[in-house]
This record gives sequence, structure tokens and C-alpha cells, in this order.
Amino acid sequence: MPYYETVFMARQDLSDAQVKVITESCEKIIKAGKGKVVKTENWGLRTLAYKINKSKKAHYVLIETDCPPAAVIEMERTLRLNEDVMRYLTVREDELSKGQSKILDKNTGETEFEREAA
Repeated sequence: MPYYETVFMARQDLSDAQVKVITESCEKIIKAGKGKVVKTENWGLRTLAYKINKSKKAHYVLIETDCPPAAVIEMERTLRLNEDVMRYLTVREDELSKGQSKILDKNTGETEFEREAA
């Protein structure tokens, strides 16, 4: 099955629990479509480059999956209908990423070279 990486942005006034509910609903759709969720990362509340829907910030979430295309289409449909989701983007990948994403690595302040040396 192909690999997919989905990032969605949720409204800034949502709590972490509400963002987690949206994430879990996406995971449920993938599992119901005979796929599996490989990695889920909550990037937290981040500042946007420009205002979207009068918001300056948004909650970012990354979901990496190994699933059929029909499951991804269904997940995107539910994200599109959810009023709490501002934007989403799904990209097909050739292979899964290893370790944390670059966004989380940047937040820890540790480079890949420093991790390998330790």
C-alpha cells in the first residue's frame, strides 16, 4: 500500500483535547479503510505566516499512514466538512520518514548531527 503524510491545521481557540478528538477520528477512518497509522505528531499551537480566517495561530497535526487511496479520500472528506479544520494537505510518499519530523527536531534545539554523535 502507498504511504501518505497528512498535515492539518485546526483553529486556535480549540483545546488540546478537541484537537486530539479530530486526530482520533482521522485515525479511525484510516483503520476502517484497512490501513494503519504509522506516526502521529502534534506540533502544537504555532504562529501562521499570514492570517487565515482572522486567526494568527493554529494547532498543527501530522499523520503518517500506510493505507489505500480510498481511506485517504474519506479522511480528507471529513476534514473538509469539519468546521474546526482550517486547512489540510495530504502528500503521497515513497517511503516513511524515520524518527521525528524536522519541526519537532527544531523545537528541541538538537540537530541530527548532535544526536548521532551522542
